[in-house]
Amino acid sequence: MLRPIDQYFLDQPAAFNSCLHFLRKMIMSQDERITEKWQYGMPFYYFGNHRLCYLWVHKKYKMPYIGIVDGKLVNDPDLLSEKRSRMKILLIDPTKKIPLKKIDALLQKLMKIYAEQAL
Repeated sequence: MLRPIDQYFLDQPAAFNSCLHFLRKMIMSQDERITEKWQYGMPFYYFGNHRLCYLWVHKKYKMPYIGIVDGKLVNDPDLLSEKRSRMKILLIDPTKKIPLKKIDALLQKLMKIYAEQAL
């Protein structure tokens, strides 16, 4: 029997499946302290005890996205806050090249902030 988090990825439409799998692997490869957990019915990624981000598919835009939990700490024109006060999202168009450098920079910045808070 599959874990719910693995089933989530398998259940995604073909148009999003490979994109979400790639994002999953990319996030997990950022740092050995990143862990994956199934929370709120979605895959969440933690850096130590801090919720770093999550993966989901936007219902309105019909695109996968990375939800940045503390997006308010990061200023980037590509991050959408919509009606959220704390979180921001980065839409990922699965038909285009994934913005690897942008994702890497966002995650590295957040991990640096969290590491400094732990001091």
